[in-house]
Amino acid sequence: MDDRAWSASTLSVRETLRASLDGGDAAVATVSGVEGSAYRRPGAKRVLAGADAEDGVGAITAGCLDEPVADLAAAALSSGPLRETFDLTGEDGAWGFGLGCNGVVDVLVEPVDASVRPALDRLAAGERAALLTVVGGVRADDSGTAHPEATVGARALVDESGDATATDPRPPIPDAVLDAVRETAAAFAETGRSDTLAVGTERGTVEVFVDGLEPVPELLIFGHSPDVRPVARLARDAGFRVTVAAARGARADAEQFPDAHEVVATRPSEVAEVVSRPADTYAVVMSHNFVDDRLALDALLDTAVPYVGLMGPRKRFEQMRDALADEGSRLSAADRDRIATPVGLDLGGGEPTQVALSIVSEVLAASNGRDGGRLSRGEGPIHPRESSERDNSS
Repeated sequence: MDDRAWSASTLSVRETLRASLDGGDAAVATVSGVEGSAYRRPGAKRVLAGADAEDGVGAITAGCLDEPVADLAAAALSSGPLRETFDLTGEDGAWGFGLGCNGVVDVLVEPVDASVRPALDRLAAGERAALLTVVGGVRADDSGTAHPEATVGARALVDESGDATATDPRPPIPDAVLDAVRETAAAFAETGRSDTLAVGTERGTVEVFVDGLEPVPELLIFGHSPDVRPVARLARDAGFRVTVAAARGARADAEQFPDAHEVVATRPSEVAEVVSRPADTYAVVMSHNFVDDRLALDALLDTAVPYVGLMGPRKRFEQMRDALADEGSRLSAADRDRIATPVGLDLGGGEPTQVALSIVSEVLAASNGRDGGRLSRGEGPIHPRESSERDNSS
């Protein structure tokens, strides 16, 4: 198994999905529901080319289900979308013993077709959306009647405002079902949450997987020294779209920073022009030039980026703050809250890769709304636990 393909970021999985639209038969497996603990949460994806368990991009488990999921992919390519439930608790004796997940995982497996293109286009434009897919009717242990017109695989795309768009060539979701789930889908689009909902209507009940899709976060690195490279590499592996902005006059090309998605040359005072999606962009200023860093910091604070990491000791920042004040640019409390300096988490170690890991770890925590503390000192589950099937009866 190719470890890089298996551990591919969300951005890489989405790029593979888009390439698969024009590149032949492929299937996508998505975690559509979780009860208890699991390696990945709802929304995690793996793209497979046929029935070869080794030939996939992305992970939905720690690898324990790759072969059965590959078999499901072959079946989906032959017969259409399907859903399978895997009990990893060990209670049924089939999957759980020794796997360490201790949960029940629903996996939706579908052929990759043009119905995903509208969602990918929205994401590429920096927009949020929720992709709705009918995954079944009433489960066997539930009472009620399955909606007669809800076809497994039927789809719709809902944006943050609740507006819905059809996704040819899949059949449409019945209007009553769509109306019942629209408000929740809009909320999922805004937050990026995914879950399976039990939607009740006058004509019956249907299960709909609502996949909240967010654009991947951007990391903008201002600098051109060699220590930028491990930051770019680790950030890319962590799932950021990485842009390196080098000061004009420095070498700014893809060969210099091979792990960056984009390399640009800019004046420090104009680095804000590189920011296209401020709310989803996290910046690290590390040119090691005091004046350039000061100008870049001042420019970035004029944008809505939520985080600016600044390389260097506190004393250097204090000097920078005083210099900005002398120029009439005083930092507000809100500005100060966005600035992380010295940048990084306290991991110890001073080697370049260790420093880069510290920086990227803090940026990742900030992008996820976390503090970066030790999990062993926290209480409760690592991820929020919510029912895999919410009731959205109308």
